[in-house]
Formats: sequence, C-alpha cells, structure tokens
Amino acid sequence: MKRYLIFVAVGPALGGFALLLVTTYMSGYWTNTNPGEVAKLFKVFVTSLQYSYLFGFLPALMMCAIDDILFHVRRIGPTMRMLLVGGIAFLLAGFNYASHGSEYGALQWVLYGLVGFIPATVSSWLVHKFVDETPPEAPAAQPSKHSA
Repeated sequence: MKRYLIFVAVGPALGGFALLLVTTYMSGYWTNTNPGEVAKLFKVFVTSLQYSYLFGFLPALMMCAIDDILFHVRRIGPTMRMLLVGGIAFLLAGFNYASHGSEYGALQWVLYGLVGFIPATVSSWLVHKFVDETPPEAPAAQPSKHSA
C-alpha cells in the first residue's frame, strides 16, 4: 500500500513539472530568460499542480502496478526494476505526447519520454529506499503423494 501512496504523491508532481519544462522549451520560451520569467514558470507550475494530479493519478497507479509486478519477480533486482519501470514510462509518455504538435522528431520524442521516465524512476527509487519490503520467497516444495 505504501508503494502506491509514494507513486501517487510523487509521480504527478514530478511529471507535471517535467511536462511544463518540456513544453516551455519546445515553444522557445527559454531563449531570453531572466529571473522574472523563471518566477512566472514556477507560478504556472503551482497553479497547474491540481491538474497534474488530476491527469497524472491514473498513469502513476499504472506505473506502480508494473513496479509491484516486477517486485515479485525474484530474478529482477531493484536497479533493473527501476530502469524497466522508467523505460516503460518513457515509451508510454513518448507515444502519448510526442506525436502531438507541429514538430515531430527525435528531440521531441526524447524530451516527452523523459516526462514519463523521471517520475517513474524516482518513485520506484523512493519505494526501494523507504518502504521496507522483503522480496517474495520461493514456494516450498511439497512432497509428492506418489513417492516410493
């Protein structure tokens, strides 16, 4: 349960901030930057945070479910699990965001993919660091009824 709470608390906020940074970069906002413009960016982030949680709640739960499934695979360690969850989130965010807009290319795909990769990887890392879960044990072998 703690795993899902961490993903839902951290994921939408990080994803919303990353999406705001990517969209402002893609629009050319960062060409002439001064402290007033950066302050405006954070003001937009704070005012749009409720929408980040509204639209990021279900994707965060989906990434958490994938992380939970991979946790129960004994052969996958924590680092590999973080990278797999991040890679899946990268692909899903890239497919979701990169095809929208007038430009389409590798830079746009990578930037929008990072919108999914960053929150999923950080959330998975936080779960690994702060949730005390023991990996699942192998089931004990049951003696056969037909043994000699």
